[in-house]
Amino acid sequence: MFVDRVKVYVKAGDGGNGLVSFRREKYIPFGGPSGGDGGNGADIIFEVDEGLNTLMDFRYQRHFKGKRGENGMSKGMHGKNSEPMILPVPPGTIVKDEATGEFLADLTEHGQQALIAKGGRGGRGNIRFASARNVAPDIAENGEPGVERDIIIELKLIADVGLVGFPSVGKSTLLSVVSAARPKIADYHFTTLAPNLGVVETDDHRSFVMADLPGLIEGAHTGVGLGHQFLRHVERTRVVVHVIDMAATEGRDPYQDYLTINEELRAYDASILERPQIIVANKMDMPDAEAQLELFKEQLEEAHPIYPISAFTRDGLRELLFAVADTLAKIPKNTEPIEEISDHVIYKHQAEEAPFEITRDPDGAFVLYGEKIEKLFKMTNFDHDESIQRFARQMRAMGIDQALRERGAKDGDTVRLLKYEFEFIE
Repeated sequence: MFVDRVKVYVKAGDGGNGLVSFRREKYIPFGGPSGGDGGNGADIIFEVDEGLNTLMDFRYQRHFKGKRGENGMSKGMHGKNSEPMILPVPPGTIVKDEATGEFLADLTEHGQQALIAKGGRGGRGNIRFASARNVAPDIAENGEPGVERDIIIELKLIADVGLVGFPSVGKSTLLSVVSAARPKIADYHFTTLAPNLGVVETDDHRSFVMADLPGLIEGAHTGVGLGHQFLRHVERTRVVVHVIDMAATEGRDPYQDYLTINEELRAYDASILERPQIIVANKMDMPDAEAQLELFKEQLEEAHPIYPISAFTRDGLRELLFAVADTLAKIPKNTEPIEEISDHVIYKHQAEEAPFEITRDPDGAFVLYGEKIEKLFKMTNFDHDESIQRFARQMRAMGIDQALRERGAKDGDTVRLLKYEFEFIE
Protein backbone atom coordinates (compact mmCIF):
# COMPACT_ATOMS: atom_id res chain seq x y z
CA MET A 1 0.00 0.00 0.00
CA PHE A 2 1.28 3.46 -0.88
CA VAL A 3 1.05 5.96 1.99
CA ASP A 4 2.20 9.54 1.41
CA ARG A 5 0.66 11.55 4.27
CA VAL A 6 0.32 10.66 7.94
CA LYS A 7 -0.16 12.35 11.30
CA VAL A 8 2.18 11.12 14.03
CA TYR A 9 2.73 11.90 17.73
CA VAL A 10 6.35 12.06 18.90
CA LYS A 11 7.61 12.47 22.46
CA ALA A 12 11.32 12.84 23.12
CA GLY A 13 12.72 11.24 26.25
CA ASP A 14 12.63 13.09 29.56
CA GLY A 15 15.89 13.83 31.30
CA GLY A 16 16.94 11.63 34.21
CA ASN A 17 16.52 12.94 37.76
CA GLY A 18 19.41 14.41 39.73
CA LEU A 19 20.28 12.72 43.02
CA VAL A 20 20.55 13.98 46.59
CA SER A 21 23.44 12.09 48.14
CA PHE A 22 26.26 12.67 50.63
CA ARG A 23 29.68 11.11 50.90
CA ARG A 24 29.96 8.69 53.79
CA GLU A 25 33.54 7.52 53.88
CA LYS A 26 35.57 6.34 56.82
CA TYR A 27 37.71 9.03 58.43
CA ILE A 28 35.94 11.80 56.44
CA PRO A 29 33.44 13.27 58.93
CA PHE A 30 32.07 15.99 56.64
CA GLY A 31 32.14 14.47 53.16
CA GLY A 32 29.78 16.92 51.51
CA PRO A 33 27.29 16.38 48.64
CA SER A 34 27.93 13.65 46.05
CA GLY A 35 24.70 13.42 44.04
CA GLY A 36 25.30 13.28 40.29
CA ASP A 37 23.27 14.74 37.42
CA GLY A 38 20.71 12.80 35.45
CA GLY A 39 21.36 11.80 31.83
CA ASN A 40 19.75 13.50 28.85
CA GLY A 41 16.62 12.00 27.30
CA ALA A 42 16.54 10.50 23.81
CA ASP A 43 16.07 12.78 20.81
CA ILE A 44 13.64 11.81 18.04
CA ILE A 45 15.54 11.90 14.73
CA PHE A 46 14.35 11.18 11.18
CA GLU A 47 16.92 9.68 8.81
CA VAL A 48 16.56 9.13 5.06
CA ASP A 49 16.70 5.53 3.86
CA GLU A 50 16.84 5.38 0.06
CA GLY A 51 15.39 1.86 0.16
CA LEU A 52 11.99 3.23 1.23
CA ASN A 53 9.43 4.85 -1.07
CA THR A 54 6.36 5.04 1.16
CA LEU A 55 5.37 6.10 4.69
CA MET A 56 3.77 2.71 5.29
CA ASP A 57 5.64 2.12 8.58
CA PHE A 58 3.92 5.15 10.10
CA ARG A 59 0.45 3.93 9.17
CA TYR A 60 0.35 1.24 11.85
CA GLN A 61 2.51 2.88 14.52
CA ARG A 62 1.66 6.51 15.12
CA HIS A 63 3.10 7.07 18.59
CA PHE A 64 6.85 7.25 19.17
CA LYS A 65 8.31 7.86 22.62
CA GLY A 66 12.01 8.26 23.32
CA LYS A 67 13.71 6.64 26.30
CA ARG A 68 14.31 8.79 29.36
CA GLY A 69 17.84 9.44 30.63
CA GLU A 70 19.19 7.49 33.57
CA ASN A 71 19.03 9.05 37.01
CA GLY A 72 22.14 10.51 38.62
CA MET A 73 24.13 8.32 40.98
CA SER A 74 26.18 8.73 44.13
CA LYS A 75 29.88 9.63 44.15
CA GLY A 76 29.09 12.39 41.64
CA MET A 77 28.41 9.93 38.81
CA HIS A 78 26.41 11.23 35.84
CA GLY A 79 23.42 9.19 34.67
CA LYS A 80 23.74 7.69 31.19
CA ASN A 81 22.41 9.72 28.27
CA SER A 82 19.81 7.86 26.21
CA GLU A 83 20.60 6.99 22.62
CA PRO A 84 18.48 8.90 20.09
CA MET A 85 15.49 7.18 18.52
CA ILE A 86 16.23 7.15 14.78
CA LEU A 87 13.22 6.62 12.49
CA PRO A 88 13.87 5.81 8.79
CA VAL A 89 11.91 7.78 6.19
CA PRO A 90 11.98 7.74 2.36
CA PRO A 91 13.73 10.43 0.31
CA GLY A 92 11.41 13.38 -0.31
CA THR A 93 9.92 13.45 3.20
CA ILE A 94 8.64 16.77 4.56
CA VAL A 95 7.83 17.23 8.26
CA LYS A 96 5.65 19.98 9.74
CA ASP A 97 4.33 20.75 13.21
CA GLU A 98 0.56 20.27 13.10
CA ALA A 99 -0.29 22.86 15.76
CA THR A 100 1.85 25.75 14.50
CA GLY A 101 2.40 24.83 10.85
CA GLU A 102 6.14 25.27 11.46
CA PHE A 103 8.31 23.63 8.80
CA LEU A 104 10.66 21.18 10.56
CA ALA A 105 12.53 19.27 7.84
CA ASP A 106 12.83 18.50 4.12
CA LEU A 107 14.78 15.26 3.77
CA THR A 108 16.06 14.43 0.29
CA GLU A 109 19.43 12.64 0.41
CA HIS A 110 20.33 9.18 1.71
CA GLY A 111 21.61 9.34 5.29
CA GLN A 112 20.38 12.91 5.86
CA GLN A 113 19.08 13.45 9.39
CA ALA A 114 16.76 15.96 11.05
CA LEU A 115 16.05 16.53 14.74
CA ILE A 116 12.27 16.45 15.15
CA ALA A 117 11.92 16.46 18.96
CA LYS A 118 14.69 17.36 21.42
CA GLY A 119 15.19 15.19 24.49
CA GLY A 120 15.08 16.82 27.92
CA ARG A 121 18.31 17.60 29.76
CA GLY A 122 19.12 15.70 32.91
CA GLY A 123 18.27 17.26 36.27
CA ARG A 124 21.13 18.55 38.40
CA GLY A 125 22.26 16.61 41.47
CA ASN A 126 22.90 18.23 44.83
CA ILE A 127 26.63 18.40 44.13
CA ARG A 128 25.75 21.21 41.66
CA PHE A 129 23.97 23.29 44.31
CA ALA A 130 26.82 23.40 46.82
CA SER A 131 28.07 26.87 47.68
CA ALA A 132 29.99 28.64 50.44
CA ARG A 133 26.70 29.49 52.14
CA ASN A 134 25.20 26.03 51.72
CA VAL A 135 27.88 23.35 51.83
CA ALA A 136 25.42 20.45 52.22
CA PRO A 137 22.40 21.22 49.99
CA ASP A 138 19.45 18.86 50.31
CA ILE A 139 18.18 19.69 46.85
CA ALA A 140 18.16 18.17 43.35
CA GLU A 141 16.24 18.66 40.13
CA ASN A 142 14.04 16.27 38.23
CA GLY A 143 14.83 15.81 34.56
CA GLU A 144 13.52 18.29 32.00
CA PRO A 145 10.52 16.99 30.02
CA GLY A 146 11.29 16.06 26.42
CA VAL A 147 9.60 17.91 23.56
CA GLU A 148 6.30 16.38 22.47
CA ARG A 149 4.33 17.36 19.39
CA ASP A 150 1.91 16.14 16.75
CA ILE A 151 3.54 16.27 13.34
CA ILE A 152 2.39 15.92 9.76
CA ILE A 153 4.67 13.81 7.55
CA GLU A 154 4.29 14.18 3.79
CA LEU A 155 6.11 12.35 1.03
CA LYS A 156 6.90 14.08 -2.25
CA LEU A 157 8.50 11.46 -4.46
CA ILE A 158 11.93 12.19 -5.84
CA ALA A 159 11.71 11.11 -9.48
CA ASP A 160 13.60 12.54 -12.44
CA VAL A 161 10.63 12.16 -14.76
CA GLY A 162 6.93 12.43 -14.02
CA LEU A 163 4.32 10.91 -16.33
CA VAL A 164 1.14 12.99 -16.41
CA GLY A 165 -2.03 12.69 -18.43
CA PHE A 166 -5.68 11.71 -18.36
CA PRO A 167 -6.71 8.28 -17.06
CA SER A 168 -6.28 5.38 -19.50
CA VAL A 169 -3.88 7.19 -21.88
CA GLY A 170 -1.21 4.53 -21.34
CA LYS A 171 1.06 5.89 -18.61
CA SER A 172 1.20 2.62 -16.66
CA THR A 173 1.74 0.61 -19.84
CA LEU A 174 4.60 2.90 -20.85
CA LEU A 175 6.27 2.56 -17.42
CA SER A 176 5.87 -1.22 -17.48
CA VAL A 177 7.61 -1.65 -20.86
CA VAL A 178 10.54 0.71 -20.20
CA SER A 179 11.32 -0.40 -16.63
CA ALA A 180 10.98 -3.34 -14.27
CA ALA A 181 7.98 -1.72 -12.56
CA ARG A 182 4.78 -3.75 -12.72
CA PRO A 183 1.85 -1.39 -12.15
CA LYS A 184 -1.69 -2.68 -12.43
CA ILE A 185 -2.99 -2.21 -15.98
CA ALA A 186 -6.64 -2.52 -16.98
CA ASP A 187 -9.11 -0.98 -19.41
CA TYR A 188 -10.91 1.36 -17.03
CA HIS A 189 -10.33 4.75 -15.43
CA PHE A 190 -8.29 5.11 -12.25
CA THR A 191 -6.75 1.66 -12.51
CA THR A 192 -3.66 3.20 -10.92
CA LEU A 193 -4.51 4.21 -7.36
CA ALA A 194 -1.00 5.21 -6.24
CA PRO A 195 2.19 6.49 -7.87
CA ASN A 196 4.52 3.84 -9.27
CA LEU A 197 8.28 4.26 -9.54
CA GLY A 198 10.53 2.56 -12.06
CA VAL A 199 14.21 2.81 -12.95
CA VAL A 200 14.64 3.24 -16.72
CA GLU A 201 17.89 2.40 -18.53
CA THR A 202 18.56 3.47 -22.11
CA ASP A 203 20.47 1.42 -24.69
CA ASP A 204 23.57 3.56 -24.06
CA HIS A 205 23.39 2.72 -20.32
CA ARG A 206 22.06 6.01 -19.00
CA SER A 207 19.44 5.62 -16.27
CA PHE A 208 16.82 7.73 -14.54
CA VAL A 209 13.82 7.31 -12.23
CA MET A 210 10.35 7.63 -13.76
CA ALA A 211 7.11 8.04 -11.81
CA ASP A 212 3.69 7.13 -13.16
CA LEU A 213 1.30 9.52 -11.42
CA PRO A 214 -2.38 8.54 -11.16
CA GLY A 215 -4.73 10.12 -13.67
CA LEU A 216 -5.52 13.79 -13.46
CA ILE A 217 -8.87 15.10 -14.62
CA GLU A 218 -10.35 18.56 -14.91
CA GLY A 219 -10.67 20.16 -11.49
CA ALA A 220 -8.03 17.91 -9.91
CA HIS A 221 -6.35 20.80 -8.07
CA THR A 222 -9.63 21.46 -6.23
CA GLY A 223 -10.06 17.82 -5.19
CA VAL A 224 -11.88 16.26 -8.13
CA GLY A 225 -10.91 12.67 -9.03
CA LEU A 226 -7.75 11.06 -7.66
CA GLY A 227 -5.08 13.30 -9.14
CA HIS A 228 -5.34 15.91 -6.38
CA GLN A 229 -3.92 13.38 -3.91
CA PHE A 230 -0.74 12.99 -5.95
CA LEU A 231 -0.09 16.39 -7.53
CA ARG A 232 2.50 16.99 -4.80
CA HIS A 233 4.69 14.31 -6.37
CA VAL A 234 5.12 16.35 -9.55
CA GLU A 235 6.88 19.11 -7.57
CA ARG A 236 10.28 17.41 -7.48
CA THR A 237 10.39 16.04 -11.05
CA ARG A 238 12.89 17.63 -13.42
CA VAL A 239 11.13 16.68 -16.66
CA VAL A 240 7.40 16.33 -17.26
CA VAL A 241 6.41 13.68 -19.81
CA HIS A 242 2.88 14.43 -20.97
CA VAL A 243 1.22 11.28 -22.31
CA ILE A 244 -1.70 11.88 -24.70
CA ASP A 245 -4.10 9.37 -26.27
CA MET A 246 -3.51 10.52 -29.84
CA ALA A 247 -6.03 7.99 -31.21
CA ALA A 248 -8.83 9.65 -29.18
CA THR A 249 -10.13 6.20 -28.27
CA GLU A 250 -12.49 7.67 -25.67
CA GLY A 251 -13.86 10.41 -27.91
CA ARG A 252 -11.91 13.27 -26.32
CA ASP A 253 -9.93 15.79 -28.36
CA PRO A 254 -6.14 15.23 -27.83
CA TYR A 255 -5.36 18.95 -27.95
CA GLN A 256 -8.07 19.73 -25.41
CA ASP A 257 -6.65 17.00 -23.16
CA TYR A 258 -3.26 18.67 -23.41
CA LEU A 259 -4.67 22.07 -22.44
CA THR A 260 -6.74 20.69 -19.56
CA ILE A 261 -3.85 18.82 -17.90
CA ASN A 262 -1.50 21.77 -18.24
CA GLU A 263 -4.12 24.04 -16.72
CA GLU A 264 -4.39 21.69 -13.72
CA LEU A 265 -0.62 21.75 -13.29
CA ARG A 266 -0.60 25.54 -13.55
CA ALA A 267 -3.39 25.89 -10.98
CA TYR A 268 -1.49 23.67 -8.54
CA ASP A 269 2.01 25.13 -9.05
CA ALA A 270 2.82 27.40 -11.98
CA SER A 271 6.56 26.63 -11.71
CA ILE A 272 5.91 23.07 -12.96
CA LEU A 273 5.21 24.43 -16.45
CA GLU A 274 8.60 26.15 -16.48
CA ARG A 275 10.31 22.75 -16.57
CA PRO A 276 11.01 20.90 -19.82
CA GLN A 277 7.92 19.08 -21.05
CA ILE A 278 8.03 16.25 -23.56
CA ILE A 279 4.80 15.29 -25.31
CA VAL A 280 4.25 11.58 -25.95
CA ALA A 281 1.71 10.82 -28.64
CA ASN A 282 0.66 7.35 -27.54
CA LYS A 283 -1.50 4.68 -29.25
CA MET A 284 -0.11 5.46 -32.70
CA ASP A 285 -0.91 1.87 -33.74
CA MET A 286 -4.63 2.74 -33.66
CA PRO A 287 -6.70 3.97 -36.67
CA ASP A 288 -6.89 7.75 -37.22
CA ALA A 289 -3.92 8.38 -34.87
CA GLU A 290 -1.76 9.81 -37.68
CA ALA A 291 -4.46 12.27 -38.75
CA GLN A 292 -5.06 13.33 -35.15
CA LEU A 293 -1.32 13.88 -34.66
CA GLU A 294 -1.10 16.19 -37.69
CA LEU A 295 -4.06 18.19 -36.42
CA PHE A 296 -2.50 18.33 -32.95
CA LYS A 297 0.77 19.73 -34.33
CA GLU A 298 -1.14 22.45 -36.16
CA GLN A 299 -2.98 23.46 -32.99
CA LEU A 300 0.04 23.30 -30.67
CA GLU A 301 1.42 26.77 -29.97
CA GLU A 302 4.24 25.85 -27.54
CA ALA A 303 7.51 24.47 -28.86
CA HIS A 304 7.43 21.17 -27.01
CA PRO A 305 9.05 18.12 -28.66
CA ILE A 306 6.54 15.46 -29.70
CA TYR A 307 7.42 11.75 -29.81
CA PRO A 308 4.89 9.40 -31.45
CA ILE A 309 4.97 5.95 -29.82
CA SER A 310 2.93 2.87 -29.23
CA ALA A 311 3.49 1.50 -25.73
CA PHE A 312 1.58 -1.62 -26.83
CA THR A 313 3.80 -2.46 -29.82
CA ARG A 314 6.87 -0.66 -28.32
CA ASP A 315 7.41 1.44 -31.43
CA GLY A 316 9.24 4.75 -30.86
CA LEU A 317 10.32 3.97 -27.28
CA ARG A 318 14.06 4.03 -27.99
CA GLU A 319 13.94 7.56 -29.43
CA LEU A 320 11.74 8.74 -26.56
CA LEU A 321 14.06 7.42 -23.86
CA PHE A 322 17.12 8.94 -25.56
CA ALA A 323 15.31 12.30 -25.69
CA VAL A 324 14.40 12.12 -22.00
CA ALA A 325 17.97 11.18 -21.02
CA ASP A 326 19.40 14.00 -23.18
CA THR A 327 17.04 16.51 -21.57
CA LEU A 328 17.93 15.34 -18.06
CA ALA A 329 21.65 15.64 -18.85
CA LYS A 330 21.15 19.38 -19.40
CA ILE A 331 19.38 19.91 -16.05
CA PRO A 332 21.31 19.66 -12.77
CA LYS A 333 19.74 17.55 -10.05
CA ASN A 334 17.68 19.73 -7.79
CA THR A 335 18.49 18.90 -4.19
CA GLU A 336 17.20 22.20 -2.85
CA PRO A 337 14.46 21.84 -0.24
CA ILE A 338 10.95 22.68 -1.37
CA GLU A 339 10.56 24.96 1.65
CA GLU A 340 13.01 27.80 2.20
CA ILE A 341 15.36 27.18 5.12
CA SER A 342 17.76 30.02 5.83
CA ASP A 343 21.36 29.21 6.77
CA HIS A 344 21.51 32.48 8.71
CA VAL A 345 20.06 33.05 12.15
CA ILE A 346 17.85 36.13 12.14
CA TYR A 347 17.39 37.76 15.52
CA LYS A 348 14.23 39.77 15.92
CA HIS A 349 12.17 41.01 18.81
CA GLN A 350 9.44 38.69 19.97
CA ALA A 351 7.03 39.40 22.75
CA GLU A 352 7.97 37.21 25.73
CA GLU A 353 5.40 34.55 26.47
CA ALA A 354 3.66 35.01 29.80
CA PRO A 355 5.29 32.65 32.35
CA PHE A 356 1.90 31.78 33.82
CA GLU A 357 -1.83 32.39 33.53
CA ILE A 358 -4.54 32.19 36.19
CA THR A 359 -8.15 31.07 35.75
CA ARG A 360 -10.83 29.76 38.13
CA ASP A 361 -12.65 26.46 38.15
CA PRO A 362 -16.43 26.28 38.84
CA ASP A 363 -15.70 25.15 42.42
CA GLY A 364 -13.81 28.38 43.10
CA ALA A 365 -10.30 26.94 42.95
CA PHE A 366 -7.59 29.03 41.27
CA VAL A 367 -5.88 27.27 38.32
CA LEU A 368 -2.26 28.00 37.38
CA TYR A 369 -1.05 27.10 33.89
CA GLY A 370 1.64 28.08 31.42
CA GLU A 371 4.65 26.42 29.81
CA LYS A 372 7.25 27.98 32.11
CA ILE A 373 5.52 27.31 35.44
CA GLU A 374 4.53 23.77 34.41
CA LYS A 375 8.10 22.94 33.34
CA LEU A 376 9.43 24.36 36.60
CA PHE A 377 6.95 22.26 38.57
CA LYS A 378 7.84 19.05 36.74
CA MET A 379 11.56 19.62 37.41
CA THR A 380 11.04 20.11 41.16
CA ASN A 381 11.70 17.14 43.46
CA PHE A 382 9.09 17.43 46.21
CA ASP A 383 10.69 14.69 48.30
CA HIS A 384 13.08 17.23 49.80
CA ASP A 385 12.13 20.28 51.86
CA GLU A 386 14.82 22.48 50.33
CA SER A 387 13.46 21.74 46.85
CA ILE A 388 9.96 22.74 47.98
CA GLN A 389 11.27 25.97 49.49
CA ARG A 390 13.20 26.73 46.28
CA PHE A 391 10.02 26.20 44.20
CA ALA A 392 8.11 28.57 46.53
CA ARG A 393 10.81 31.22 46.10
CA GLN A 394 10.74 30.82 42.32
CA MET A 395 6.95 31.26 42.24
CA ARG A 396 7.22 34.36 44.40
CA ALA A 397 9.92 35.78 42.12
CA MET A 398 7.67 35.17 39.09
CA GLY A 399 4.93 37.23 40.77
CA ILE A 400 2.47 34.37 41.23
CA ASP A 401 1.73 35.17 44.90
CA GLN A 402 0.85 38.78 44.10
CA ALA A 403 -1.17 37.81 41.02
CA LEU A 404 -3.27 35.40 43.11
CA ARG A 405 -3.96 38.13 45.69
CA GLU A 406 -5.06 40.47 42.93
CA ARG A 407 -7.44 37.80 41.65
CA GLY A 408 -8.98 37.62 45.14
CA ALA A 409 -7.16 34.63 46.64
CA LYS A 410 -7.42 34.43 50.44
CA ASP A 411 -5.76 32.31 53.10
CA GLY A 412 -6.86 28.68 52.75
CA ASP A 413 -8.03 28.90 49.11
CA THR A 414 -7.17 26.02 46.78
CA VAL A 415 -4.66 26.51 43.96
CA ARG A 416 -4.36 23.86 41.21
CA LEU A 417 -1.34 23.22 38.99
CA LEU A 418 -1.58 20.31 36.55
CA LYS A 419 -3.08 17.44 38.62
CA TYR A 420 -1.93 18.79 41.98
CA GLU A 421 -3.54 21.10 44.55
CA PHE A 422 -1.96 23.58 46.97
CA GLU A 423 -3.32 25.71 49.75
CA PHE A 424 -2.78 29.47 49.47
CA ILE A 425 -1.22 30.75 52.68
CA GLU A 426 -0.76 34.43 53.52
